Amino acid sequence: MGLVDAISNTNDKAVEVSERYVKTSLKYYKLKVFQQLSISVSIVFKALIIGSLALMCVLISAVGLALFVGESTQSYPFGFLMVGLLFLILSIIAFALRRLINKWVIKKLSKKFFD
Repeated sequence: MGLVDAISNTNDKAVEVSERYVKTSLKYYKLKVFQQLSISVSIVFKALIIGSLALMCVLISAVGLALFVGESTQSYPFGFLMVGLLFLILSIIAFALRRLINKWVIKKLSKKFFD
């Protein structure tokens, strides 16, 4: 009987340890998901704030540049056309570099998520 009791006792301890491990792992993964979610929301929120402020700055600067070029050439439509072409060229460059931009963003985000 001593051997059977010892095996039963060891089995009970193993079950308790495994249950504690599963519960602890579940708590850990809940915290990890919360951390990742918090980081993601923070990144999106910061990007929206900074992006909207930068967009306002670019728009005001673009109008100012268009007015300046228009006044310099004495043709406001030409000034706005030149600024429009500048944005078109910048868009084409950004489109050509999209894969490089994707790699850069993935590297930056992977540091946040996996460190």
